[in-house]
Amino acid sequence: MSFRDQQKFLDILKKYERNFSPEDKYVFDIFVKRNKDEEDFDTVSMKKLKQLHDKYYVPVDKSKFDAFFKKKEE
Repeated sequence: MSFRDQQKFLDILKKYERNFSPEDKYVFDIFVKRNKDEEDFDTVSMKKLKQLHDKYYVPVDKSKFDAFFKKKEE
């Protein structure tokens, strides 16, 4: 993974930081510090970051908005 990918994951997770457990918060803070030092994550660190992302990130269900954007039937 590239530096750009790890930055993307960290930016997304910053929104969910208040929901983290204390252990996850500690790991996330270490990732943020390493990112500030512009250090590329190794495969193990990147795997942990992806696990945090999968655990806390909930994608928006876009099907809820279909009712607002229906085409008018004639």
